[in-house]
Amino acid sequence: MVSLVPSLTEAVAVSAPGALVGATDWCSHPAGLDVVRVGGTKNPAVERIIALAPDLVVANEEENREPDLTALRQAGIEVLVTEVRDLPGALRELERVTGACGVGRPRWLDEAEAAWLDPPRPPVRLRAAVPIWRRPWMVVGRDTFAGDLLARLGVDNAYADHTERYPRVPADALRASRLDLVVLPDEPYRFTRDDGPEEFPGVPCALVDGRHLTWYGPSLAQAPRVLAEALRAAVR
Repeated sequence: MVSLVPSLTEAVAVSAPGALVGATDWCSHPAGLDVVRVGGTKNPAVERIIALAPDLVVANEEENREPDLTALRQAGIEVLVTEVRDLPGALRELERVTGACGVGRPRWLDEAEAAWLDPPRPPVRLRAAVPIWRRPWMVVGRDTFAGDLLARLGVDNAYADHTERYPRVPADALRASRLDLVVLPDEPYRFTRDDGPEEFPGVPCALVDGRHLTWYGPSLAQAPRVLAEALRAAVR
């Protein structure tokens, strides 16, 4: 099997050790994963993947490009494409992917589902923007997995009703959005204490682990606690 999605790579590697023969250059978990690297999520080395002769490639409709997936299918390789917009969808797709590995439902998936049944929330709901890039500034918009996780933690996305899923919003417009909080993940753009918060004087900024906010896999079991702690520390 080859995975073109970092979070799915982790899910497969943990659930079915030895099943993966290839993964992207961005697949950083689990640490020490020893497989052939096949390029990026947006620019995979299709010929290298074909040469590995996998019985299955797992991908995501948002992270991977259709022309690459079509080329793999034309080479006779089965491609399983996930579509994730919210937590329930992520749990369903993870069960589908692990099932395709020929293993039963993994324990971590049960733990993840249980962890999100009653996640910690602040006393009052917070209105937040969630930048994912700068130069230009881009934020989480409508119908996103990250937005759904934050909503379950008591944080309302200020751009949840935007027509685009990842709109470009200038920094001055973000500052004028009457925000209680700005959530700054460390991926895909690596926001840090010195790169991001300075644009939002007077507004609390929560620096969060992007793996816990945007990955759907084993990290979901710890995500409610880790994210809630980061949010609580920012607005304390």
